[in-house]
Amino acid sequence: MQLFHTVSEDCSKIVTKRYSSSFSSAIRLLHKDLRAPIYNIYGFVRFADEIVDTFHGHKKEILMREFKKETFDAIERGLSLNPILNSFQRTVNQYYIDHELIYAFFHSMELDLSKTTYDKKEYQEYIYGSAETVGLMCLAIFCEGNKQLGEKLKEPAKALGAAFQKVNFLRDIKADYTGLSRMYFPNCDFKNFTCQHKREIEEDIANDFRQAYHGILQLPVKARFGVYVAYRYYSSLFKKIKRMHPERILKERISIPDLYKAMIVLKAGVKNQLRMI
Repeated sequence: MQLFHTVSEDCSKIVTKRYSSSFSSAIRLLHKDLRAPIYNIYGFVRFADEIVDTFHGHKKEILMREFKKETFDAIERGLSLNPILNSFQRTVNQYYIDHELIYAFFHSMELDLSKTTYDKKEYQEYIYGSAETVGLMCLAIFCEGNKQLGEKLKEPAKALGAAFQKVNFLRDIKADYTGLSRMYFPNCDFKNFTCQHKREIEEDIANDFRQAYHGILQLPVKARFGVYVAYRYYSSLFKKIKRMHPERILKERISIPDLYKAMIVLKAGVKNQLRMI
């Protein structure tokens, strides 16, 4: 049985590495006890996202409905022949992750099946389900059963998840619109995306990053460095986007070069050695 669980977790690790070099490199900087559970969460989230973003020409509603049912069946049964769901259910059951977070996540994924624009309330609802819930799932792992600390860091964890998601929206705004006809930001139009729109979005993201940073400093040592590096990856990407005119981010996908990522890790390592994080 343990061999099957190990193989399942290896599958989630492979998914993370193939889909996100940034997240996989940050996860490697966590304490070894925390890596597999975080890979397991990412693998699950990635597969759900693939249904709505990639599987064109297939009946996405049916695929999502089946994936959702299989997820909760796996959690209840404590086993799944789908290795991604098997590793995810292991993490959910081991760390007592609130099932309401998973329901909220699926609700946002289901919105992506048909919804293309959002008002402010709908946008906040989507961000909670698609990103803040993931931050809270990860927090449950980082706190390793310390409910008092988990409650204390709940808002910063949500803020970090939200910041990551909103930066992704800015980075992928062209692909979301041209490929999927989506515009997540309220009161924004792809054909009339102004500097003012961009500034307002950036102010919101900056607030999320500020709140998240204070929470990162209070994380247990086993989690702090890896989460800080992920924070630095995204805050660096955000700074790069901020320097660009709206027309440019509407035309290309912005990224951070691998060499710069390596520098981020190096500088973060020095700060960590000096106990500055």
